[in-house]
Amino acid sequence: MLNINNILFSYGTIRTLRGISMDMSEGQMTCVMGRNGVGKTTLIRNIMGILQPEAGVIRMGETDITRMQPHQRAKQGLALVPQGRQIFPKLTVEENLKVGLQARRDGVRSIPVEIYDLFPVLKEMGRRMGGDLSGGQQQQLAIGRALAGDPKVLLLDEPTEGIQPNIIQQIGRVLRTLVDERQMTVVLVEQYVDFVREFGQKFYIMDRGRVVADGETGELTSDLVHQHLSV
Repeated sequence: MLNINNILFSYGTIRTLRGISMDMSEGQMTCVMGRNGVGKTTLIRNIMGILQPEAGVIRMGETDITRMQPHQRAKQGLALVPQGRQIFPKLTVEENLKVGLQARRDGVRSIPVEIYDLFPVLKEMGRRMGGDLSGGQQQQLAIGRALAGDPKVLLLDEPTEGIQPNIIQQIGRVLRTLVDERQMTVVLVEQYVDFVREFGQKFYIMDRGRVVADGETGELTSDLVHQHLSV
């Protein structure tokens, strides 16, 4: 579903992505791992179109999206849950979810019931301001907003950061439901190794802008974690 081939990107004279190639399959959760500052968020922003690569190709299925703008990629079925959630604090929960509807290709303008089934707290707090929610509730809202656009590919940047353990587990179960039942392609930047092992299916480890290891999550050994992820 999502193919990244030899992506190069620099901030000025600093090369951040050095020939990144990855395959993210339909109906699979792929986890991108690595220490801070190795280029993970830069990669996600290149996939979403917030940043433009110097070279390389990004494809969704057979469609080359490399030079598309973010809103065009959203219409292709790509959605991002950004680091730090970035919900609209002065809009209600319901209004935040309706923002996500703008990406839909079918013209539907009502919030899908499925989102409330996945995250019941969003139904309960529909009229509450987004800024009044806890961190875990805001993360659920950010994911719900992305899902409102009916994406084929869901990108998440550090979805467990600063979240209480019970919400982390809920998010993991929701993502696996999307993968297993809707055959969605889920790609997440994640440093929480236990989460990757429990819910992920494939991993890539980045270091200094390159992929240094990849495989099925059952192959994520303690040696790999110590070599590339331990601080």
